[in-house]
Amino acid sequence: QLQLVESGGGLVQPGGSLRLSCAASGFTLDYYAIGWFRQAPGKEREGVSCIRSSGFRTNYADSVKGRFTISRDNAKNTVYLQMNSLKPEDTAVYYCAAASLCSRWSRDFGSWGQGTQVTVSS
Repeated sequence: QLQLVESGGGLVQPGGSLRLSCAASGFTLDYYAIGWFRQAPGKEREGVSCIRSSGFRTNYADSVKGRFTISRDNAKNTVYLQMNSLKPEDTAVYYCAAASLCSRWSRDFGSWGQGTQVTVSS
């Protein structure tokens, strides 16, 4: 069974950092693009970042450019999202998902994880 599991969320003060992990089981991530999405209460799910299977090309939402960095370690079958300079508006449940190519649309992704809560508050 293909499964992705997110971890690393938590409560952090504004300006702080967190690193999220997306680990795969049941399949290898090598051939998949992996996207990070987030959903805040009462809002639609939005794309945050995506990394191609090669790891050489990445995409970011304008709201996180310069603050978030996506990376992958295929040897560990894991994708990371390093989040720096966090803001209260980054508060959301963060999900990772797999696709053949990066896309801004969540409908193009599958094998969604259960999500990890990120709360940015003083």
